[in-house]
Amino acid sequence: MNEMLEALRASGELADIDVHFAQLATRLADSDALELWLGAGLASRATASGHVCVDLAELAGTGLPPERSLVTVPSAEKLRAVLGSSAVVTSPERAREGERRPLVLDDRDRLYLYRYWHYQSTLAESLLALVRDDTGSFDAGSLRERLDALFPRDEPADATDDAMDGQKVAAAVAAMRRLCIVSGGPGTGKTTTVTKILALLVGASPERPPRIALAAPTGKAAARMVAAIREAKARLGLDDGIAAAIPDDAKTLHRLLGYRHGSVRFRHHRDAPLPLDVVVVDEASMVDLAMMAKLVDALPPHARLILIGDRDQLASVEAGAVLGDLCAKPTGFSRAMASRLAEVTGESVPAFDAGQGAGDAAEPPAIADSIVLLTRSYRFSSDSGIGAAALAVNAGDAERAIDVLDGDAAADVTRSDLDALDAVMQQAVVEAWDGLASENDPARAFEAFDRLRVLCARRTGPFGVAAMNGLVESILSDRGRIDRRNPWYRGRPVLVTENDYGLRLFNGDIGIVMPDPDSGGVSRVVFPADDQGFRKLAPARLPAHETAFAMTVHKSQGSEFDHVVFVLPDEPSPLLTRELVYTGLTRARSRVSMLADPPILRAAIERAVRRSSGLRDALWGATGDPDDTANVSPGSGSAESPERERPRASDASKSRASVSKSKPSGDEGQLTLF
Repeated sequence: MNEMLEALRASGELADIDVHFAQLATRLADSDALELWLGAGLASRATASGHVCVDLAELAGTGLPPERSLVTVPSAEKLRAVLGSSAVVTSPERAREGERRPLVLDDRDRLYLYRYWHYQSTLAESLLALVRDDTGSFDAGSLRERLDALFPRDEPADATDDAMDGQKVAAAVAAMRRLCIVSGGPGTGKTTTVTKILALLVGASPERPPRIALAAPTGKAAARMVAAIREAKARLGLDDGIAAAIPDDAKTLHRLLGYRHGSVRFRHHRDAPLPLDVVVVDEASMVDLAMMAKLVDALPPHARLILIGDRDQLASVEAGAVLGDLCAKPTGFSRAMASRLAEVTGESVPAFDAGQGAGDAAEPPAIADSIVLLTRSYRFSSDSGIGAAALAVNAGDAERAIDVLDGDAAADVTRSDLDALDAVMQQAVVEAWDGLASENDPARAFEAFDRLRVLCARRTGPFGVAAMNGLVESILSDRGRIDRRNPWYRGRPVLVTENDYGLRLFNGDIGIVMPDPDSGGVSRVVFPADDQGFRKLAPARLPAHETAFAMTVHKSQGSEFDHVVFVLPDEPSPLLTRELVYTGLTRARSRVSMLADPPILRAAIERAVRRSSGLRDALWGATGDPDDTANVSPGSGSAESPERERPRASDASKSRASVSKSKPSGDEGQLTLF
């Protein structure tokens, strides 16, 4: 077995930590069964690839790695029999009764590390408790009056236009439910909706406004959220008292929950909840399972949770695709909820249609009453090539997407083969960044920088981030705009890749190298500050960072740029998926230049990969519909996961074990092995 594991490690199918975990599991079980070796190793590998669990039924009978088949995975029946009787494997039922074992095997042949099963189980239970809990009685007439004031119709409704005002319905759901999930693509008005939701909640009790927190998964996303809400407050002309009660700051989820250095535990949890009434989380698609479980665990019993995001974007870097699971099967509201929403909004609100493939149920699962999908785009017009291409990509219609990109009908999108890379990049870089290094005003420098971004699917390779950053630097250097001999040349954009709470710098923050007139022209890295100003840091003080003319699509999530040059590699890769193409396209406000060979682009659009998880079944119910399984074979890494460094083998004990003795509450005070 050790030779087999070593072969899988050498092939890249398992990492060091996966092999060590498999060896530990078999020692604890006093067994050398192939099924246990493989199950433990693959369960460990799954979480590092973005999955919550490994789907054994999907892998049964396949060869690992697929292209070489060093090992053939036993049948599902054999895996189930051996793992189910192992001393290191428990069932969900026994785990809920308090049995703690390293692995959990459910009745759909999904094998979890205990910790991730616990995250999933507690999150599902907490979310179901939220969706089943109304916020109490309310005056329908008063609510409708306040909604009408916030969402006036600019023109009389067209008798032929029966489209629902999704923003207004979302605000009503947020007022009536403790959980509200608003999903929509770029330009669908999510930030405006959130601002009006908060104004609605504050207006219901102006003498004692709710305690509100704005949060996002990254510092960059939090800063964008603040800027957008400030702009929305000014544009909407809210009452001064209501506007003042809506926060002007946002925190990362780590800061909100109370980050503890070197620990997976936070200061706020079930026994020490957040002192808040409303928590709003933007860019929820980027929130992983563990973080979402800890956030929900830290909510006080009366609090509202409002999640904002785009279910079609790439999921989090870490394990789980929570927003995708939450918005898995929107089939309309229950009849009772649709009736209540129609009463307070005056809109034609769709009720659940039992003929939409949701089994024989007369009503949808409870989660459906908390979900609103915004579909009307205010950014992309009906003749927008970006909008049309994004719709085709989401539908998996590769031919239509390529036709839009290649056609002459839309001036805002173009596609070129990769052999045109140098010419396309030369034109884009000169047009956007030729004067970047000569800017003296930080605001104008950042405005210039955001005119363009080069997005890549991969970090490495001839068409990856490193190569594209080098190409941009060569173009600017050849024109005499930068001096590449100086690593801190003027105008260099710097992307922070590691959190530094002392410096208040977070993964994803971007600064620009500029001369500091207050220090005699010495180079400083300038970052946007919370007060809409800027702050300057010496280059030597920065945490881990990299040049940011080009970045991965994952790093760009939540950002918007005037022009996006989107570069795909020249060979197939499991990283290339429909979600990645959609996310890259929709980062552009006005123009996309796609560099991709048609066969590679076509394959990416046709590959829709979801992560292995049981959260969808827990929230929506298992229907047996193949489209609802949300499972894929992890293969050689998740097709949705960006390239990232795997944990070192020496980190195994830190990554997989946590021990405490007090009352269970998420990771807080729980004996959690693995």
